[in-house]
Amino acid sequence: MLRKIRIVAACLFFAGITLLFLDFTGAVHLWLGWMAKIQLLPAVLALNLGVVVALALLTLLLGRVYCSVICPLGVMQDIVSWISSRRKGKKNRFSYMKEQKWLRYGLLGVFIVLLLAGLTSVASLIAPYSAYGRIATQLFAPVYGWCNNLLAAIAEHYGSYAFYPTEVYLKSLPLLIVAAVTFIVVVVLAWRGGRTWCNTVCPVGTVLGLLSRFSLLRPVIDTDKCINCGVCGKRCKASCIDTKNHTIDYSRCVVCFDCIENCNGGAIKYKARFHRGKENSGQAGHDGGRRAFIAGTALLAGAVTVEAKKTKLAEGVARIEDKQVPPRKVAPVPAGSGSIKNFHTHCTACQLCISKCPNGVLCPSAKFDTLMQPEMHFDKGFCRVECTLCSNVCPAGAIRPVDSPADKSAIQIGHAVVIPENCVAVRDGVHCGNCARHCPVGAITLVPSSENPTVRIPAVNPEQCIGCGACEFHCPARPVSAIYVEGHQVHKER
Repeated sequence: MLRKIRIVAACLFFAGITLLFLDFTGAVHLWLGWMAKIQLLPAVLALNLGVVVALALLTLLLGRVYCSVICPLGVMQDIVSWISSRRKGKKNRFSYMKEQKWLRYGLLGVFIVLLLAGLTSVASLIAPYSAYGRIATQLFAPVYGWCNNLLAAIAEHYGSYAFYPTEVYLKSLPLLIVAAVTFIVVVVLAWRGGRTWCNTVCPVGTVLGLLSRFSLLRPVIDTDKCINCGVCGKRCKASCIDTKNHTIDYSRCVVCFDCIENCNGGAIKYKARFHRGKENSGQAGHDGGRRAFIAGTALLAGAVTVEAKKTKLAEGVARIEDKQVPPRKVAPVPAGSGSIKNFHTHCTACQLCISKCPNGVLCPSAKFDTLMQPEMHFDKGFCRVECTLCSNVCPAGAIRPVDSPADKSAIQIGHAVVIPENCVAVRDGVHCGNCARHCPVGAITLVPSSENPTVRIPAVNPEQCIGCGACEFHCPARPVSAIYVEGHQVHKER
């Protein structure tokens, strides 16, 4: 019964989080956005102490149920492992393996060092929620979009507009490669060894494993009832049951209840660790006692402390030439970020904001220090004043909630810079005014050129400009834009 409850809960969480990344309407987030906010690493980066404490207490009470129910990458591994077990002769394919402490704690140490160094985007390469977010947005979302467009085409053929097509395009080749490699590695490890990724690579699993050594409730083995059939160990996807010594390594047990379900003699029960009886609930290596608990708590608290300081162009009969933008000294980041430093320190590169951006403004970065974190580009659209989706969906505190369009219109994320010699009014002698006409805050006016008073060129009021990119997007100058947005290191209010 416990196993069935766990499976149902895991399926609901997995489906909900996956829909958060696939949905392009923004409606799903209104109901399920909390699922992203209770992921451990985003909660730590967002300094959401309530969630962090709740997950720590949950682990101390029930064990690593976070890994078997809440974590989408963990549930995906279970799905792959289950499919693998359906093969003939592969039902009892696991065996007990000793804990690879040097690898687990070595990777955890590297992960923490990267966070301390501010390289959150690099550290997120092995963070479970971020890794699954990249897999979902880069591999699952295009398939979802193509299926939606197929349904839209079929519905339109029969005179129905129940579906509408959406643009599916490659946002970043490096990000696609990273997502594909991560997917392949996780699938291969899960296909062959079940929870190998969780118990050797994942830093979240390692931290929770330190706490789960002391969980109140846990699977325990009654040595009087055990018939030494070895089935529990052969079907343990965490490879943490030593059937010879009747012990369970609780730092690696993900509380999937498979052992309880498969025990032929009813020798394994899920009960309190202080229950008196003949059960052998000892774990391999005997934990290391209080030192492991203190280390786990210190790592979790330390991570929180560290973070505390720290439209598409219309297509004509001729091909429209791609527009280039001069190199920006500071790349703009979305309203709600507060500053460049806050954004890059807290962002886990999960791609949730990118998947929700309706205008294609947010794209993954290919730079090493901000790898896969969102960057703002204005070639497909601009950041509309009325849109606050990215600030509402971010679970990590990289983009804080912006309450209303009025609040957003008061935040200056950057300012427009004019290159007069590129302007079509100067270069081609034609009137344009696109930038001034489309500026939502009236920060751009047309003034006579100093060289030719009959020619009117844009002038930007930096105190009024909010850096939305509407002028850059609508600028017709080719090959280099005549106006572009420079970001602010620290956002201002006008």
